[in-house]
Amino acid sequence: MSKLVAFAAIQGAYNIVSKAEGKYKQALETFGGSQKIGFPNTAYFLPIIYSLTGMKVTDLDSARKPLEFARKLLPPHIKKDCHVPYLGPLLDAGMAALFAEEIVEAIRYVEDPDFYQPEVEDPDLENGKLWLGAADDKIMRKRGVEFVDGTAPGFAAIVGAAPDSKTAKKMAEEYQLKTIYVFMCANQNGTTFAQQLVQEKVQIGWNTRLVPFGPDISAAVFALGFANRAGMAFGGIQPGDYKKQLKYQKDRVFAFVNALGEVNAEWAANAAGCVNWGFPTIADTDIPEILPTGVCTYEHVVANVGHHEMVQKSVEVRGLKTTVTKVDVPVSYGPAFEGERIRKDDLFVEMGGGKTQATELVEMADMDAIEDNKIVVIGPSLADLGDKGGRLPLGIYVQVAGRKMQPDFEPILERQIHHLINGAEGIWHMGQRDIVWTRISKKAQAKGFKIRHYGEIIHAKLINDFPSIVDKVQVTIYTNPEDVEKWLATARQAYRYRDEKTAGMTDETVDTFYSCTLCQSFAPTHVCVITPERTGLCGAYNWLDGKASFE
Repeated sequence: MSKLVAFAAIQGAYNIVSKAEGKYKQALETFGGSQKIGFPNTAYFLPIIYSLTGMKVTDLDSARKPLEFARKLLPPHIKKDCHVPYLGPLLDAGMAALFAEEIVEAIRYVEDPDFYQPEVEDPDLENGKLWLGAADDKIMRKRGVEFVDGTAPGFAAIVGAAPDSKTAKKMAEEYQLKTIYVFMCANQNGTTFAQQLVQEKVQIGWNTRLVPFGPDISAAVFALGFANRAGMAFGGIQPGDYKKQLKYQKDRVFAFVNALGEVNAEWAANAAGCVNWGFPTIADTDIPEILPTGVCTYEHVVANVGHHEMVQKSVEVRGLKTTVTKVDVPVSYGPAFEGERIRKDDLFVEMGGGKTQATELVEMADMDAIEDNKIVVIGPSLADLGDKGGRLPLGIYVQVAGRKMQPDFEPILERQIHHLINGAEGIWHMGQRDIVWTRISKKAQAKGFKIRHYGEIIHAKLINDFPSIVDKVQVTIYTNPEDVEKWLATARQAYRYRDEKTAGMTDETVDTFYSCTLCQSFAPTHVCVITPERTGLCGAYNWLDGKASFE
């Protein structure tokens, strides 16, 4: 390992701990030792410190002990002639830096309570508030489900800024397509990656998986703290069990750091800290590399990676496996776009939502009765609305055939339409059955998105996501008011029949219950038993979901 790497990381850790001690002393003089400190709405205190040491920081007095511990962790400075190229001192220095930074960020919540936006998922850009700070436990649990079910395979912690805003946008969109979260912190000469995305009019926040934590390198603790809380909440890891926690992070939380721009000593210290988690650093500058496999799955630090290959190289170095389903639409597609909003100024066409009638229905069909990938649009198209757009009624009738398809699976597949359509960039969807509301943005329309692409999405995703029960999908889309109203009566009759059947189901009327172990990727000992009268503890899966998944 390079002497330069060790020197920079250890020197950076000394700088960070010294700054934290000064900040702590100043806070004591201003507020007193009884002043409460911590991150908002969390039961995990300062999560890095709590998860790895078991120390509960609740006020300034209780912060003294972990800060002293951070000072003790600092290894001796690198000597000129007798450098020992071992990773151990580097890891200790990195951990000391992170403990100190977590205390600094906790003090910031007291000194400047309006700096971050607690307990919200999207930044308030209209009022100039960009930084979200630490995610509260509600957000952590909500987003943790995505790491459990595989829709979020990992996260990229981006430090600094890209050379220009267009490069930043391209990198962010690549991560979104791979359904990877992006956690942003630190700045490069006053410019941040998050600001570059805002400049390119990219929506940021938890809902689009582009999360702006803070403008300083110390905000990196919010990303690592999020990961450690997931380990305690879903993995059953006890506070203070640092060996189990760090092994859990390496094996189950697939994260990595992208260092964009010049890497200073404090950045190096944070990168060293991330190696403890098994999270490697991939940089775009010429810094000394740490290539041998050790704590990380593969390399620890990789340098000189071009921005056009940064995303793919990062995924490769971390050992992350991602699956991207190709959907034949003219816009980007992936779960990361599900949280995208379309405001009135960006709106081209609106369907449903009380303005017009919009209805969706999935029904089982005989194998010989339908033609796979046949998509029929009956009524006006987007081109008929002119340049200004407008409103249309909408009826989406999906006929599904398969050798293992059953009528009980119809509502399961119907509920999926909401998520499937929302995955398209520039398309927004809400509701189901006969209370659907969907929007198409001007940007999506300009790229060539058409009404028929709703059918393309539904066909591709149902075939891909439910291969055991779905063999053929035919979609008919109505946009004529008369056709939509006429078909609505048929759809409502189908809804009533389903509701009456489901209402009559009890535990005694079925022969089979289903177990759900979806959470075991995070909670290894957890099993739910799902019956007609009892859903899974998460509330997201019922007996029919279990039946469909089993088939």
